[in-house]
Amino acid sequence: MDDEEARTRLLDAAEELFYRHGIQAVGMDRIRTASGVPLKRLYRLFPAKESLVAAYLERRDRRWLDSLRTAALAPTEPRARVLAVFDWLADWFTEPDFRGCAFLNAYGELGAAAPEIVRIHKAELHALLVDLTADPALADRLLILTEGATTVAALDPGPEPARRARDIAELLLRE
Repeated sequence: MDDEEARTRLLDAAEELFYRHGIQAVGMDRIRTASGVPLKRLYRLFPAKESLVAAYLERRDRRWLDSLRTAALAPTEPRARVLAVFDWLADWFTEPDFRGCAFLNAYGELGAAAPEIVRIHKAELHALLVDLTADPALADRLLILTEGATTVAALDPGPEPARRARDIAELLLRE
């Protein structure tokens, strides 16, 4: 196995285990076992757990935002683009392995020691909402709706939190 395959295996294992069980509950030995990558190579690619956590979140950030952006930009009408965000959230909330926002989960576990990608991710989500609305104040409100719906869905998975947030977003778009 070359380094790229080893890196992919490690990130796949880290994502599954960190997201399901939490960052602090999962040790590097467990990542090694799940990935099948020798411990020596693991530490060569990721010298510390913090670097693996950051890489996992960076990869998740790109994939998550790319998927959301694609869904939001599919409609041609601006209002429909905003509402598409909440439709995308409803689909995400029904995924069998949904456990809330990986970035908020990481921040909840690590606090100020959380990787900078946590803040970057939220800033990128806000920027996407600004792009969709051309109104930073409205984007602020929509960000609170998306984050609130995600938190509620983490406690009670299913599409309803996103649907309720979408209803509120529709009211905000009428203002």
